[in-house]
Amino acid sequence: MDIAALILWVITAGGGFVLLAKWLMGGGAKPGTTSRLPAPVVFAHFLVAAVGLVLWIVYLIADVDALAWVSLALLVLLALTGFGMVARWLPSVSRDAGENNPPEKSFPLAVVAAHGVFAVATIVTVVLTAVGIGG
Repeated sequence: MDIAALILWVITAGGGFVLLAKWLMGGGAKPGTTSRLPAPVVFAHFLVAAVGLVLWIVYLIADVDALAWVSLALLVLLALTGFGMVARWLPSVSRDAGENNPPEKSFPLAVVAAHGVFAVATIVTVVLTAVGIGG
């Protein structure tokens, strides 16, 4: 189960990286942007996800149970910020085309959905691993 969590986490990170790249290419981090996603939240989400993934890899190598729980706590934080960003992103999906469209309007719906589904699967497998199921 722990390796499944790693694979799911890497896939989730890949989708997140695609979304981050599209947001940055659209000018999301530039001052005065029309983005509905606050840059500090976007970058914190990315940073916490990277730290959590590294901790999970260290957990797999060192087999220190506390690292699994810390990784899970980070995933909960990621889920909360992720839900917040989705809530702020959704209104941009229905906006009419024009000059004031936020950079996140170009997010592919399939990538956003897959990122969310794989994130949930990652959380479930990390929970199962942390409580000792499937190991």
